[in-house]
Amino acid sequence: MSTPPDPALKPLVDPVALRAFLAGTLPGPDLPLQVERVRGGHSNETFFIDRGNARYVLRRPPRGPLLPTAHDVGREFRLLHSLSATAVPVPRPILHCEDPAIIGAPFYLMERIAGIIIRDRLPPPYDGDLAARRALGECLIEILAVLHAVDWRAVGLESFGKPEGYLARQLRRWSGQLQASRTRDLPDLDHVTAWLLAHLPASPPATIVHGDYRLDNVMLAPTLPTRVLAILDWEMATLGDPLADLGYLIAWWREPGDTEPAVGDVAWHISGQPGFLTRHELVERYVAATGRNVTNLAYYIVLAIWKMAIVLEGSYKRHLAGTTDDPFFATLGDGIPALAHRARTITERGQG
Repeated sequence: MSTPPDPALKPLVDPVALRAFLAGTLPGPDLPLQVERVRGGHSNETFFIDRGNARYVLRRPPRGPLLPTAHDVGREFRLLHSLSATAVPVPRPILHCEDPAIIGAPFYLMERIAGIIIRDRLPPPYDGDLAARRALGECLIEILAVLHAVDWRAVGLESFGKPEGYLARQLRRWSGQLQASRTRDLPDLDHVTAWLLAHLPASPPATIVHGDYRLDNVMLAPTLPTRVLAILDWEMATLGDPLADLGYLIAWWREPGDTEPAVGDVAWHISGQPGFLTRHELVERYVAATGRNVTNLAYYIVLAIWKMAIVLEGSYKRHLAGTTDDPFFATLGDGIPALAHRARTITERGQG
């Protein structure tokens, strides 16, 4: 049984303290703030900040307990700053505050872009335009290829991560995260861990890796033609194997007839509707755009599901500790074992 969140907990963003900080940091006069919590994601906390006519997005870590190295908003800010001069669409970073005394945790501010994010339903124009749905899949692959083509050395990200040995490091890191967040026996997840260790493939040359690339982590133009205005949620980004991003996208891309559980991504069922590219078509477009070999793609799909299960187990631990009020986390008692079973099934049949 979970412990309900303590009503005496301080707010995640103190509007008075934030207003005073921004008045002394941003140019122009002191202006009143409006703060709105965004409930779209389940990891770093996101808020809309209105200050006069300016509109921002604030990102900060959730309340603990937190996994080691997780929720580093400073890394997000650094990456956005580096990518803002490239062809990769990202929100413009405004400022980063490392001082937890301001609002209770480090945070950063970025511009708020007017666009749409597809989560649990298809908004206009995608609700009735099959060609737009196909174009959406094409754009997702096109922008992913653009990201993977960025010269990370040229944009000052040499120390952002270790380009070699990405997969081995991922397995070590996330195995440790699993032990830190474990609340119960998860035999299927342990089986998948052993399979991943035993089937480690050779990686292509390193690129920037988003780490959470999927449909509901991009912002789209509200009108046609289909355009990706921004890639969002960079907290898991690093340098490493680009096929990890492709595997992650494919892992959550539904096709008609799929029966796998959708826990971990509320937008998972969207692509199963008519008009969307198939997983095979997405992969073909990526190969055509990048020339990379995707023979071992099933490995990366399993890796994606395994990592999601571990991330959510950490969230489930916070739910049991009563340090989060996100109702989604209450569903993870059954949801995480279902994810682990899906990953194990793929290891046994060798495909996504």
